[in-house]
Amino acid sequence: MHNATSPATGDDAVEQLIKAKGLTAPRVTPQDLSDNITECYYFTAEDGLFGSLPGPKEVVTRGGNHSVSLSLLTFCVIVLRNGFTVTGESACASPENFDAEIGRKIAFENAKNKIWPLMGYALKEKLA
Repeated sequence: MHNATSPATGDDAVEQLIKAKGLTAPRVTPQDLSDNITECYYFTAEDGLFGSLPGPKEVVTRGGNHSVSLSLLTFCVIVLRNGFTVTGESACASPENFDAEIGRKIAFENAKNKIWPLMGYALKEKLA
């Protein structure tokens, strides 16, 4: 077994590598992406089911009570500057491991990863 060090792949690490190599062509940067986010909302599937229904709550199930599972599914909705929305989610298999902060962080990262191609496409359109 070899003990090779994996290159850092986080957004900031990649940005530092790009700068270190002197690459200066137009690109979408982590700061561009961050600046494009205007709002961010978090909720669980359970919140969505029970928190948004007015009046009596009607739940259709096919056996079993799954509200515990719904409380382990975290959603993140990011609103971009132009009003477009992207979503990310994080599902936890074991209730004992559920941590709301970790769930929100993973859901945010999953939503954020959907913004890169959108902004890349917009940049390419601008450059074309």
